[in-house]
Amino acid sequence: MTSSIPAVGTRSAEAATLQAVFLDLDGTLVDTEGFWWEAEAEVFARLGHTLDDRHREVVVGGPMSRSAGYLLRETGADIGLTELSTLLNEAFVARIGRGVPLMPGARRLLSELAAHRLPAALVSASHRTVIEQMLHSLGPENFALVVAGDDLMRTKPHPDPYLTAAARLGVDPARCAVVEDTLTGVRAGEAAGCRVVAVPSVTPVPAAPGRTVVRSLEEVDLPFLQALITESRGVVH
Repeated sequence: MTSSIPAVGTRSAEAATLQAVFLDLDGTLVDTEGFWWEAEAEVFARLGHTLDDRHREVVVGGPMSRSAGYLLRETGADIGLTELSTLLNEAFVARIGRGVPLMPGARRLLSELAAHRLPAALVSASHRTVIEQMLHSLGPENFALVVAGDDLMRTKPHPDPYLTAAARLGVDPARCAVVEDTLTGVRAGEAAGCRVVAVPSVTPVPAAPGRTVVRSLEEVDLPFLQALITESRGVVH
C-alpha cells in the first residue's frame, strides 16, 4: 500500500516555500523620500521655520505622527500635530500628483511576482489617501493587499503592519519576505518574524545576523527571495 504521508524531504521543502512578499513604498518601490523632505521643508517654511538637514535622517521612514511630532519639538512651531499632519499630506500629495518615479528594478520585480501568482502586499507607514495616489504609478493590480499607516494603532517599527498583512493573507510570517529601505521598516519586519531584505535609500542600514542588505532592487528577484526562506529553514536540495 502506498503511504499518503509526504516524504520527509518533501515536507521540509513545502515548509520552506515562500508564501508572500511584503513591500514598503516610499524609498523602496518609489523614489519619493526626497518628496517628503521637500514637503516638510515647505510647510515649516510657511510656519516661519527652516529645517536643518540633520533632521532628515531622523524623520525618514517613520510614520507621520512620529516625524511630525519630532519636527514640532525641534522647531517649536505653533501648530497642532493633527493640523500639521494634514498640511504635510497635502504638500506631499501635490508633488506626487505629477507622477512618481519608480526605483530601479521595481517594475520588473512586481511583474515577476504577478507572473508567478505570488501574493504581494504593499505595507507602508504612509496614509491610505497618499498610497492610493501612488498606486496609479505602481499598478493596483500588482498587490493582493494594502496596509496603510493609518489603518492601525501602531505602525513601524512595531511588527503590527507585517503581522496584519500575514494574517489577512493567511500566511506564515516566517515564510514571507519583507523588502524595506529604512532601519525603521527593517526592524518592523524582523520583529514580525519575516525574512528581511534591506535596500537602503536615504540612510544606511547596517548588516546584522539574519538580515540581507543589497544595493538595489535590481539584485532582488523571485529566486533570491525564495532562497532567503529556504536557507532559513536549512533545507538541503
